[in-house]
Amino acid sequence: MRNAAAMLGLIAGLIGIVVGMFGYGFAELSERNAELSRIIGVFDNPGFIRFASFIAPLLAIAGGAMAKTRALWGGILMLLACGFFYTAFGFNVGTMFPIGFAGLGGILAIAAGKPDEEKAHF
Repeated sequence: MRNAAAMLGLIAGLIGIVVGMFGYGFAELSERNAELSRIIGVFDNPGFIRFASFIAPLLAIAGGAMAKTRALWGGILMLLACGFFYTAFGFNVGTMFPIGFAGLGGILAIAAGKPDEEKAHF
């Protein structure tokens, strides 16, 4: 389970980097260009979008990297990443895979309470 959680966290983070780049760019573009923002719309809280665009992929990758040795911490980080993706961008075609992979990876990592190794996180 730890290996699956690690892979899901890394994949969620890599896909999340693409989502984050678009989210950050769109928040900057809509905030700096008033004429364009009237056409394409404006975020309610562009600061949070920029923060989540950076921190969510970072948490997913860090959680995936920690899933083998510190499964509880890695699972918590991946669930936080899942929450940031959902809160900032909602559930849509661009975010369904980072949200799903980070959420499932977090659940699998936390569920790995009694691994094959002697060292458990509980």
